[in-house]
Amino acid sequence: MMMMCATAVLAALYGDTPDAKHAWAVHDYNRPKPSKVEPAATIGQPPSDAVVLFDGTKASFEKNWCDKDGKPPAWSYSADGYFYTVPGWKNGGAIFTRAEFGDCQLHIEYRHDPEQLYADKGPQMRGNSGVFLMNNYEIQVLESYYTSRERADQADYIDNYADGQAGSVYAENPPLVNPARKPGEWQVYDIVFHQPVWDGLKLVHPGSVSVFFNGVLVQDHWEMEGLTTHCKRRPLAPHKTVGPLQLQDHGCVVQFRNVWYRPLASRWANTTHSTLSADENDVMALRRATAAKLFAQIEDPKAATAANVKALGEVISYANEGAYKAAFEAALKAYRAKPGDAKEIADVNKALDVLIRNGVINGSLRLK
Repeated sequence: MMMMCATAVLAALYGDTPDAKHAWAVHDYNRPKPSKVEPAATIGQPPSDAVVLFDGTKASFEKNWCDKDGKPPAWSYSADGYFYTVPGWKNGGAIFTRAEFGDCQLHIEYRHDPEQLYADKGPQMRGNSGVFLMNNYEIQVLESYYTSRERADQADYIDNYADGQAGSVYAENPPLVNPARKPGEWQVYDIVFHQPVWDGLKLVHPGSVSVFFNGVLVQDHWEMEGLTTHCKRRPLAPHKTVGPLQLQDHGCVVQFRNVWYRPLASRWANTTHSTLSADENDVMALRRATAAKLFAQIEDPKAATAANVKALGEVISYANEGAYKAAFEAALKAYRAKPGDAKEIADVNKALDVLIRNGVINGSLRLK
């Protein structure tokens, strides 16, 4: 008798079975389930698996941020729950997280004081800063509400280059639209970042960044063209796979709050279930491990039952070899000698058809 309940799902005999690039079947109940993460009660607050880089307290600011030399940052902290650049041309210098990370989901909020926009110093001095992912890829921070003619009359309009306004991948790609709020209101970035992937000096994939600006998608999976630059293009080049988050000091007063990130696995790190990055040896190793687990759950592989044929059929969908193949063929042969009723035979054939369709077994094994 098999140690399987009547409601057991034979997933690999339902959708397309595993193959050389995919360790799991389509709709596979054997595939590991995602871990549980508790969302925040308030939108924009960190979920349970986030790493908080600034929670509004001075202790959090001092613990998580430093200058380029690892010393305490020269930026200022406000008891109102934000930190900000020191007024004056680069008096504080850029600041960096002590933590280093790579692919991530990043949340950060910033605000411009309408009284400290330095409007007389040109459009790139209107609250200029930057969110530098891994210290190499900048999402521009700038007061950009008035760079849209739809929002400003002739007196208010600020002309500025498109790839240098808020929401741009600086010097590469302007935002798709301009959802900036007015100066004095908090602006929100939610960023999904994947760094470039290298094989030695060969670029495998340029990486990508998606940016939601105040909840509006402004960078749609933009693939990196180079390292952040000014005026002159800088091609992509290999670098460490982790790095700090940098916030730029451009001589402007910009306030920041509610900064957190979630580390993400690289899309290219998936070697067991991907048409792009799968390693066939890793795929087969996982398939064999799954086959072994399923085979161990069958109490008597020699039993001449429909349930046994289907259970062993699921096993060979992962690894049609050795003892598994022999056990399946023996069980099917034994079942042929004393099959069940028409309904049961149809049910077995339904499972066999999946194996036949996916090339696991020969069509001649179908029951008549």
